[in-house]
Amino acid sequence: MERAFLTPEQAAVVEAAETVMDRLRPRHREYLRTIFEEQRFPEEVWEEMARAGLLAAMIPEEYGGSGLGLTAMALVMEVFSRYALSNTLVLLTTMDAMAILNGGTEAQKRRWLPPIAAGRIKLAFAITEPDAGTNTFRIRTVARRVDGGYRLNGQKAWITGVDVADGILVVARTVPYADVVAQGLPRQYGLSLFLVDRTAPGLRYQAMETVGIEGFRQFQLFFDDVEVEEDRRIGPEHEGVRLLFEALNPERIIGAAIGVGMTGYCLDKAVAYAKERRVFGDTPTGAYQAVQHPLARIRILQEAAWMLTLRAAEGFDRRLDPRTVGAWANMAKYLAAETAFEAIDRAIQTHGGSGFVKDYYLVQMLAPVRLLKTAPVNNEMILNYVAENVLGLPRSY
Repeated sequence: MERAFLTPEQAAVVEAAETVMDRLRPRHREYLRTIFEEQRFPEEVWEEMARAGLLAAMIPEEYGGSGLGLTAMALVMEVFSRYALSNTLVLLTTMDAMAILNGGTEAQKRRWLPPIAAGRIKLAFAITEPDAGTNTFRIRTVARRVDGGYRLNGQKAWITGVDVADGILVVARTVPYADVVAQGLPRQYGLSLFLVDRTAPGLRYQAMETVGIEGFRQFQLFFDDVEVEEDRRIGPEHEGVRLLFEALNPERIIGAAIGVGMTGYCLDKAVAYAKERRVFGDTPTGAYQAVQHPLARIRILQEAAWMLTLRAAEGFDRRLDPRTVGAWANMAKYLAAETAFEAIDRAIQTHGGSGFVKDYYLVQMLAPVRLLKTAPVNNEMILNYVAENVLGLPRSY
């Protein structure tokens, strides 16, 4: 992507990410096989990112990071996604780190942020339940107070990367939803955040037969009297929703950067093929307007999505009003997801029958690209958000 508007520090981040990719390039096809055939994200990619300091961008210097901010992390994720190496666990770990940074005690920050910055800790995020997806406030997983901490009971679903994560940031109710309604409290009251070890006694996880997240599996989690110490609650009791929403803006922004990068992957493949493929005489198919115009349109939309993504990231880094940043972040995620899906569809069409040959690594991208329209927030909910919070229209749900 164009670097003209980047600061020298941001340009250096992009250069560092591309240098890592240059080192990984000889094994690129091997990594794609690992992701799409073994459904496993290559550990070497994570290790190289950590070695280059790319995982430290969001962490302040006093906690072992580089303090370059969300914009830098978005730039990194765009580069790796451009090679179909978008790392969902980086997104989730970034989210969780922001919750710790914004709501954790000083002891919690010093305990967890340095190893996160160094890439020694990977974190998953558990909020979704079988009967509570978009309607987050109705989650049923409960954390009840006991001497020294809490006991968690309940179930989560569609939780990504649990098998390779070291910990899981779990959203649980410290006040059951029925009690919130009965007492006339705000529906967001009574949610708390807990950082739970993946190996905690009483926590079981079971793989779900899903596709779509490159190299990572999704799991159901079962909490059966899982003991969580007091110092593993992140933020005030009952008021975790504030931290949750502060973490969701970075999630949407990083998700948008991934979508922009995926669009780049699809465009690069389509353009390269259209320049070489000849069907009638010596004219490449890329000379036909029916081929080139859709690709040009996607490139325009990609640039628009990228500008929105960078605006949202910069707004977050400048600590602008979270509602303003939230509007930009949601718009960016929406446009990036829609554009990426159009891009993979057009890339396959440009390749014709070859688009369905596995060796081209296009058809395998259909599921992960399509997933962006559904997760981490579906595009219909984003339209609801924009209608209500940007246009001032009545709430529709």
